[in-house]
Amino acid sequence: MPILNIHLVRGQHAADRVENLLLRCSEAFAAGLRCPQDRVRVFVTEHEPHLMCVGGQLVRDAGVNAPYFSFIVLEGRSLEDRQKLLAAFTDLIVELLDAPRELVRGGIVPVAPADWSIGGQPASSLRQAEIEARRLAAGNL
Repeated sequence: MPILNIHLVRGQHAADRVENLLLRCSEAFAAGLRCPQDRVRVFVTEHEPHLMCVGGQLVRDAGVNAPYFSFIVLEGRSLEDRQKLLAAFTDLIVELLDAPRELVRGGIVPVAPADWSIGGQPASSLRQAEIEARRLAAGNL
C-alpha cells in the first residue's frame, strides 16, 4: 500500500540518479514501515520547467532545484514512523539529487483502511484477515 510520489523538474537530474533515488526510497519505505518491499510503490513525476513555480519564479527562469514529495500510508502508522520517513526521503533527495535541504518539501497523506483497496478489496478487510491468520498461526484462537 505505501505509495511515494516525488515531483521533479524534467531535465534537472541525470536518469541514473533518479533511478537510484527510486530504488533507495523503495528500500527506505519498506524498512521504515516494516513491510514487504513488494507492497511499496515509488514514482517520479516530472514537470516541464515552465510549468513549475518556486518562490514566485518559474523554474525555467530561476533554475531552482526544489523537489516536492508526498506519500500515502494507511492510518494507524505511528507519528514516529511517519516523521522518520519524512526525514529519510528528504535525506535521500538531498544526497542523490544535490537538492538544497531547505528547498525540499514533503507531506503525508493518511488514508483510512476502509477507504483504500488492494486488488479490489478494502484494506480494512485484508488487514483483519492478516491479524486473524497471525493469531491462528500463533495458536491463539
